[in-house]
Amino acid sequence: MAALFGRRMRRGAASTAVAAAAMAALSASGAPSAVSEQPAAAAADRPSAGAPGQEDPSITGDSPYYTELPELKGPGRNDPPDETPTTGSAESGIPATVLDAYRKAEASLAASNPRCRVPWELLAAIGKVESGHARGGRLDTNGTTPSPILGPVLNGVGFADISDTDGGAYDGDTLHDRAVGPMQFIPQTWESWGRDGNGDGRRDPNNIYDAALAAGSYLCAHDRDLTVERDLHQAILGYNRSQEYLRTVLRWYDHYRKDAHEVPDGSQPAPGAPAGTGGTTPSPAPVSPGTPSPSPTKPGKPAKPAEPGDGSPSKPTPPPTTPPTTPPPTTSAPATRLVDLGDGALSAPAGERFADRPAVRAERADKKPAARAKVRFTVAGETGTTFEGGATTVTVTTKADGVAKAPALLAGGKPGALTVKATLLGTTKPVTLGLRGEVTAPRADKLVRTDETGLTCGAGDTFEGRIALAATRDGEAAPGVAATVTVLAGAESADGEKAAGKGPYFLTPGDEPAEDRRTRELTLTTDAKGNLLLPELHTDDTTGTFRLRVETTGGAVVVLELEVTEAA
Repeated sequence: MAALFGRRMRRGAASTAVAAAAMAALSASGAPSAVSEQPAAAAADRPSAGAPGQEDPSITGDSPYYTELPELKGPGRNDPPDETPTTGSAESGIPATVLDAYRKAEASLAASNPRCRVPWELLAAIGKVESGHARGGRLDTNGTTPSPILGPVLNGVGFADISDTDGGAYDGDTLHDRAVGPMQFIPQTWESWGRDGNGDGRRDPNNIYDAALAAGSYLCAHDRDLTVERDLHQAILGYNRSQEYLRTVLRWYDHYRKDAHEVPDGSQPAPGAPAGTGGTTPSPAPVSPGTPSPSPTKPGKPAKPAEPGDGSPSKPTPPPTTPPTTPPPTTSAPATRLVDLGDGALSAPAGERFADRPAVRAERADKKPAARAKVRFTVAGETGTTFEGGATTVTVTTKADGVAKAPALLAGGKPGALTVKATLLGTTKPVTLGLRGEVTAPRADKLVRTDETGLTCGAGDTFEGRIALAATRDGEAAPGVAATVTVLAGAESADGEKAAGKGPYFLTPGDEPAEDRRTRELTLTTDAKGNLLLPELHTDDTTGTFRLRVETTGGAVVVLELEVTEAA
């Protein structure tokens, strides 16, 4: 993710001449001014082996970033003058929509992952060094940048070498990847970590709400607690493997914790824009991989007026240089059909995530893949199943290979059949596929005994107390899980785990005589807290050793040994 291009100078660190030299260096590096591409951090700046975060792949492709730091406060440390507005210094301002996105991401993660405790100020620090808060809050009403914020081409020339992974769907480059959006995700990491932060059913790296929630989710990976310094450093270094990056983010994080306030969207200069322009630097045309950007053209000097009577004409003023324009995109043939890419019915136990995501391929009339086709996925059925984020309808744009994958499905609490309808949009004749799915019974992966009653009883009597067990799944209580209870003979017979024909038994409910209600096989269900309480266990006149086997859906098993002694 990281990456804006062109390392920015720290406040108060340069004279006008040095600043001019820095700008010349930026131009020579091929960095477009509005998107602002920075040179990568030096090799010496990379953490040594074993540094925190080294075990995680960099989410940004180790793209460059802005190294501007907040002003230091205190005696002799660039203190603001007395007339500084009470609303805070300009560098402490965060555009309103961007600030709202950071805070909503914090609230969402506090609910879904309370252990992590990600602070919005950390997201703000990363958003500052990655994109200057989405170019100073230049966003539409939905929180999306009007034009993509792109990092440099990751072609191995001064940066990481990452071949294209998205068919150009996110970054417009079909040869190499580029970091995208306000929080600068490379496409392959967005595919794994992208989130829907504004509830519109889409995961868009160019949307500040989606990007902020995705960044927070990534920082919380590996069960991190960001109040622990090591976890905090690992998370930041996982974003960009640079000790200078770590120091820069931590400085802004500390600054925002002490001094941050809301400013109107678009009221700050965009990163790299000259002071006083209000950040209205125009976006440049995309630069082809390997093609350096042209150096800025110096404005021509006005022609010197001719002296009266000397007969020599004035020298014409050179015309202003016209910036390159982006050629209009080539329109491809529209999609006309959808092909199911699944291997069969989608299935997951109640309350769990489906292992497979609904996927289709949009094809043109010639059966070739159709890129940028819109496919709407809708979950239908009575199981309570939704897509990740709680939506039941999402719209996905196909990549260059024509493939559209819906977000992960979360199985509802009611087992049963469901259908995911995939509809190709923008066609005169409706094109819809029905993808079959099923929510199976909830499962448990662990079963433990919770009572302390004895498991020895005399013949013709009743065991003292009732056997109690608890079922869990991934460490959490597993309610509604079916369990099979079987009384088995002492040793495994040729018939396998077949119920014993005599020995301990249960009584089923009913008005019939007790002799007719004896059973050595039961099916029970765990309660709302995952608990399972067995009925009373009786014995006939058969003595010896028996086994009681309890197995849940999901394969959790407990086997208890029962001893029946001579009647007292």
